Amino acid sequence: MNRHLPVYLLIDSSGSMHGEPINAVNEGLRALLHGLKQDPYALETVLLSLITFDREIKEIFPLTSIEQVQLDEIIPPSSGATHLGEALEYLINRYYRDIQSKKDVMQNTFAPMLFVMTDGKPSDLLLFTEMSKKIKTLKFGAIVACAAGPKAKTEFLEQFADHVVSIESTDSSAFSAFFRWVSASIATGNQSGGLEVAGASHLPPPPAEVNIVV
Repeated sequence: MNRHLPVYLLIDSSGSMHGEPINAVNEGLRALLHGLKQDPYALETVLLSLITFDREIKEIFPLTSIEQVQLDEIIPPSSGATHLGEALEYLINRYYRDIQSKKDVMQNTFAPMLFVMTDGKPSDLLLFTEMSKKIKTLKFGAIVACAAGPKAKTEFLEQFADHVVSIESTDSSAFSAFFRWVSASIATGNQSGGLEVAGASHLPPPPAEVNIVV
């Protein structure tokens, strides 16, 4: 039986992402999926989940094998809050549902990876602070967060992520570069047990468009 690598994508879909930023995200996600489909090992092992957050939290699809993933366009509201704290709480509940409660079934599963992208700061700071502490107690192989655009606040991401990067622009080239790097990072996680041994420091070097913060 092949081991599986669960990968969660937590993507900001708040009003500030409306227009070019969310178009770039949709294009980037297609690039990520295309890259994973070119990797025979990823096709056999990676389980991908996509969750978006604005004033509501939406699980676009649960953990799904790469070949079965169907990507729909993410359409943000015209305005609204960025409930990153609620999104982390949702993700933690999914961790318990998908991983912790199924130890007998998921014993051949690598430590999961989490990638978060946001262009702002949390609107629900009290819940965010609480969930940031809680998620760090879980057994993720790597938690990687991206601050996208000039208004994104990396100091909040540093509270829960063990690897923080930033991109200055929210255009399609920058976002595509980020998501290609995510695809490469997932491939690295596949080769090193979800980074459960190697750690996040062994992620591949990011492209020029992606700046390392932590």
